[in-house]
Amino acid sequence: MSSIIAENEFGQVKQVPLTDQMNALEITHHTCTAKISLYGGHVLAWQPANQKPVFWLSDDVIFEQGTPIRGGIPLCWPWFGPYQASSGEKAGNHGFARQRNWQFDEVIIAKDSVTVTLCLSGENEHPSWPYQYQLKQQLIFSDQFEQKLFISNLSSQAFEYSAALHSYFAVSAPENITVPPLAEFPFDDKVTGKEQQFAALENCLGEVDRIYYTNQQCLIEDKQWQRTLKVSSTNCQQWVLWNPGVEVAQRMKDLHLGAEKEFVCLEAANTDRQVVQANKTVMIGQKVTLT
Repeated sequence: MSSIIAENEFGQVKQVPLTDQMNALEITHHTCTAKISLYGGHVLAWQPANQKPVFWLSDDVIFEQGTPIRGGIPLCWPWFGPYQASSGEKAGNHGFARQRNWQFDEVIIAKDSVTVTLCLSGENEHPSWPYQYQLKQQLIFSDQFEQKLFISNLSSQAFEYSAALHSYFAVSAPENITVPPLAEFPFDDKVTGKEQQFAALENCLGEVDRIYYTNQQCLIEDKQWQRTLKVSSTNCQQWVLWNPGVEVAQRMKDLHLGAEKEFVCLEAANTDRQVVQANKTVMIGQKVTLT
């Protein structure tokens, strides 16, 4: 059952069911529309007024407890990729934050934007990562988009994390996409296993899986749609560029046929572990602007 959470002359935020067990927040504002799943604290959609959608969501997305959502912005935290604890114990890809139910904290509908704050806290969530933490996510929607993830260590000892804001950007086709200035920087190629490569990036046609060692502002240039997305990050050391390509995509049950031709992932990331001292808070974030 839908319910209005906040409303004024500038816009409306409504809670709507995704499934019997999952809810989403639907945002309507004169600058944009957007949607957030409370499961995963997951941005599903953002579309500025009179523009094409910026984020992509699979037609075969699975909304199910324990399953990550394919598309939008999954939060990879408190680790990126597979995790191995100092004890040698291994854990699955990309941490647990994207598979937890987040709490709705606050909404502010202003003349120029809508700000939504979500929270997640816990302790001993995983044998490999037994710390006490709190996450606060601030999402600002307008004719541009901003995401801030505040990471608080509530434990009595330091902890380490790695992370990515795993954005799926809607595109006309990967072969039409270039991402300046990534070609100027070294990258680890996870497809070939080669590290610290330098190579021209002619387009984003898959299979592409690269960690670029730069945090410089990037442009996603789409020559067919004639639009450029300017993407910048805060306190992130790398960019991850990913497209599964045809063969990998066909093995993924939550990607519809041909889905790999509709998106490119450019992820603001800290792929190397970062330390957060006891009782300290750090923030990572990204900003997306259409130019």
